[in-house]
Amino acid sequence: MDQQIKAALKQDNLLATTETGLDWVSQNRKTVIAGSAALLVLIVAAIVSFVVYNKRSEAASEAFGAAMQAYQTPIAQPGQPIPVGVKTYSSPEERAKNANAMFMDTANKYSMMPDGKVSLYFAGLTYMEAGENKSAEDTLKKVADGMDKSLGALAKLALAQLYRTTGRDAQAIDLYNQLTDKPTSTVPAGLAQLQLAELYNAEGKTDLAKKIYAHLKDTDAKGAAGTVAAAKLNPAPAGGAQGLQ
Repeated sequence: MDQQIKAALKQDNLLATTETGLDWVSQNRKTVIAGSAALLVLIVAAIVSFVVYNKRSEAASEAFGAAMQAYQTPIAQPGQPIPVGVKTYSSPEERAKNANAMFMDTANKYSMMPDGKVSLYFAGLTYMEAGENKSAEDTLKKVADGMDKSLGALAKLALAQLYRTTGRDAQAIDLYNQLTDKPTSTVPAGLAQLQLAELYNAEGKTDLAKKIYAHLKDTDAKGAAGTVAAAKLNPAPAGGAQGLQ
């Protein structure tokens, strides 16, 4: 077939396709306009949501940063000269209460933001430091039951410590076992087991503690938990790290 004929046929097909498309648009004009308008609304909504999220995320980050700065403010020692303009607190409890108010404010305002969720965890920690154990327990439980498993594991670890200091070792043991069965990047199984062994050791159940250390030494020989366990089983000479006798 002649190249000119092929080109003419191709052009005719293109024109036919274009005309068909234009006819469809003409016949369905309202549908096309409505569909375009709906798509535009979705695009605008997505852009607005993105901008709003970013602004709230930035605000949450700033609020969390301010709370952390307060939490890390130094404690003034008796008789210690304080440089002009340097913020200090008179006690850890005072600092914890001040930081706690800021963490809670951030958590309440930005509960859906990552920094808001982390703020709730730190609110639980600062409640503990301030001696407000009931509020600490309630707050840490909320974090532990949340969707963020890594943050929840940290909350469970803090809860276990709270239970230990308030004479509820059985509840602490249960949490350590949970963390061992479902480890996370924030709380590996070895860390949970070391804490459990420490609890048993404090209770005078050294046989149970030794059993845990021996298991960690064998299963995590080159890891941090295994190294600590080995040191506990084989204490250094006098003046060094102390382990189980």
